[in-house]
Amino acid sequence: MVKRLVSRLPSWRALGFGAALAAAFGAGALAERTATAVPPRASAYRRLGVLSQVMAHIENSYVDPVDEDRLIDGAIRGMVGTLDPHSSYLNAEEYALLESDTTGQFGGVGVEIDARGDYLTVIAPIAGSPAARAGVRAGDEILQIEGRDARGLDVDEAVRRMRGAPGSHVRVVLQRRGQADPLRLDLVREVVHVSSVESHVMDGGIGYLTIKSFQERAADEVTRALDDLTRASNGRLEGLVLDLRNDPGGLLDESIFIADEFLADGVIVSTRGRDGAAQDEARAHAAGTRPDFPIVVLVNEYTASAAEILAGALQDHHRATLVGTRTFGKGSVQTVVDLPDGGALKLTIARYFTPSGRSIQAQGIAPDVQVEQVTLPDEPAVGAPEAPERERDLEQHLPNNEANDPAPVEAAGSEIRDLQLRLGYQLLRGMIRARAATARPAPAAPPRNPTLLRN
Repeated sequence: MVKRLVSRLPSWRALGFGAALAAAFGAGALAERTATAVPPRASAYRRLGVLSQVMAHIENSYVDPVDEDRLIDGAIRGMVGTLDPHSSYLNAEEYALLESDTTGQFGGVGVEIDARGDYLTVIAPIAGSPAARAGVRAGDEILQIEGRDARGLDVDEAVRRMRGAPGSHVRVVLQRRGQADPLRLDLVREVVHVSSVESHVMDGGIGYLTIKSFQERAADEVTRALDDLTRASNGRLEGLVLDLRNDPGGLLDESIFIADEFLADGVIVSTRGRDGAAQDEARAHAAGTRPDFPIVVLVNEYTASAAEILAGALQDHHRATLVGTRTFGKGSVQTVVDLPDGGALKLTIARYFTPSGRSIQAQGIAPDVQVEQVTLPDEPAVGAPEAPERERDLEQHLPNNEANDPAPVEAAGSEIRDLQLRLGYQLLRGMIRARAATARPAPAAPPRNPTLLRN
């Protein structure tokens, strides 16, 4: 989601319920009076009168008293819900949850979820959180929350139910692929501090850096991690494994700033709005660009949104080799608009395009080296073994009329625990050796007329 565009709009609640009804009736009456002079499609607001009549009938005749604010919220949600899976209306409480997500600190069980088919699916547990300690894995489906069936449950509603005061309990039932019996967990909420980045040095002076989400200050965390990796490698990184697996995305600007760390020039991402009109274009800058060490980017079916922007930019500029499985395919940009009632409208305003002009909407990014994840016994799963639902499978997803990515290159397997990481590491070692061989000076040629030495 993007938080760069903020505006103030009038709200029904600011007028008061009676005034809102009067305004709606008035709009309907005005539209009816002008309907004979203009085409029907130009006077869609005339149907606000129908909406106000429905609300009046409910208020006066429904069997039980109704909450008028709840009716209005429901009407707004229904309207926005006809657009696409990523546009939504957030009330004040839900907006506060969104804000806590982007700042990286909240009270809950520490699990990232998204809608996949009938059930909510775990994208990734947050390291060190109650969910992670309880053994929750990426790909687990949520069957129940506090005894309530989670089928068809809205993501925001599920998040609200799982968050709460530290020390309180929440009961969840999960279904794991390959296991017949569901998992029943009683998790204790606590304050969850989310760090976007983890890193360490691997053998051979190769750095490993994983980005879990593109929340606020993620780019600053990446900068510090790269500096630490460089110092730990005696001032020089030989290569980098950038792990974007299970990264659901986040803030567009953070993704752009991180891409700029590795690219000296050229387009990072461009966006196009209604009717393909160009909106914005982000470009890389030479200042502050990291050395040109080899990079392997790990991706999987849970790599989405801002993570796909970063991966696509590095792939199109031939700055990195992508390893793993095709990404999720969320190629749309959302803006968050503040509303006067304390809520917000999260609205899809554009599609984004990689530097070569690719739209990955409902297509995803094909890695350069395709390799499915293999998890051996006693090793935590990095990704679900079966392909989950992707952007193209979501109802009402935005279509993509662009050409598909070329077929990925197949890669051979290897006997390791984290196959994708191991393969990426091996590829980097090969790149480093090849670069060293190219840079090595040729042996000096023997002189044409050697001097004969005599005893």
